[in-house]
Amino acid sequence: MLKTELLEIIANGESSGVEFKRDDIRPEQLAKEVVALVNFQGGKILLGVDDDGTIPGLQRENAEEWVMNLISEKVHPTILPFYEEIQIAENTTVAVLTFPQGNSKPYVRRHNKAEEVFIRVGSTSRLATREQQMRLYEIGGMLHTETLPVSRTTSNDMDKIRIENYLRDIVNDPEIPSLDNEWEKRLANLGLLTGPNGMCTIAGIVLFGKQPRHHLKQSGLRIFAFNSQEKEYKAELDVILDAPFAGRWDFSQGLKQLIDEGLVESALQKIDPFISEESNKVTENLRREKSYFYPVEAIREVLVNALVHRDWTRFVDIEIGIYSNRMEVISPGSLQNSMTVEKMIAGQRHTRNSIIREIMRDYGYVDFRGMGLRTKVIPLMRSHNGCEPIFEVTEDYVKVTLPKRKVVNASV
Repeated sequence: MLKTELLEIIANGESSGVEFKRDDIRPEQLAKEVVALVNFQGGKILLGVDDDGTIPGLQRENAEEWVMNLISEKVHPTILPFYEEIQIAENTTVAVLTFPQGNSKPYVRRHNKAEEVFIRVGSTSRLATREQQMRLYEIGGMLHTETLPVSRTTSNDMDKIRIENYLRDIVNDPEIPSLDNEWEKRLANLGLLTGPNGMCTIAGIVLFGKQPRHHLKQSGLRIFAFNSQEKEYKAELDVILDAPFAGRWDFSQGLKQLIDEGLVESALQKIDPFISEESNKVTENLRREKSYFYPVEAIREVLVNALVHRDWTRFVDIEIGIYSNRMEVISPGSLQNSMTVEKMIAGQRHTRNSIIREIMRDYGYVDFRGMGLRTKVIPLMRSHNGCEPIFEVTEDYVKVTLPKRKVVNASV
């Protein structure tokens, strides 16, 4: 780092990714700041800088050795920084500790025989609440929320007809349970119940629940449409859909026919009038041709990804927002571990909800290779709309924006 870059960082002050500390800080205090940064998005600690931006510089001898030993002893799992010293003046040097975002969250500070989890809130580091810790465990892949129990539920809250349809017609299971205790064991082994005579798991409710949102408020899908580029007081559409993810299918005639819509089909049917336009031109069959502002298969892929990969520790619905110039799909929760948009687009695969993913894959909703964004969404948007989807990732959500294609209405 250049001296000019360091001075610019100091002039901008502390932030969610930058912390100033004197080098006489207590070891446990420095460990707290390290833990909070790597549990967030990484960042820098400037050692030898006061909170107000004044620069006393390093006073401690062997500062690098002290920092590395401290982190090894008090931060778990260990994550070592990139350490460099920048000379500001003849007798003034600042140490810059640069940390990547941790991919083994949650990181903890070990002090006084206790382990504590800290997170970054603005420019401060605070103890994580129980809910925040749960999210960190989920992001780190140490907590599989889809297997958590949904309170006050039993196997009776799942649609047995849909489950039979899945076992018999989708995966061709030769042994369909007949007795209640056999059903309980099968559902538990599938990860849909916490155990025989237990409660439904989140996976069981969202995949096969009779009324999923009645038991799990965040399992719905909210759709709104505005005839403008931003949200307005009055929406043309504002509904919350409640249904199991997958549809029920009939194979008796040798064809795959939809009997009961799932959340995917219900959503596509609901948004159809807002993503298409009928032409003035009448065909030979006296029908008007319909043009779509977006490739429907791309919408379907983005929606399924949102359902399959959402974070169940977030207590909000997935949202589809349709505006005059774009369509947005917002899935609660950030990407897991070290996954990035670039890795996702390149085809790197990682899932937080493996049971939901595999069952949706059995139905054919999920691309078998797990590369739907790379092989479907991006190419379809390029060919249909002449542009690419826009991805935005925050700590709270993953948003995919599909820019609208202009349709020229043909005359009769």
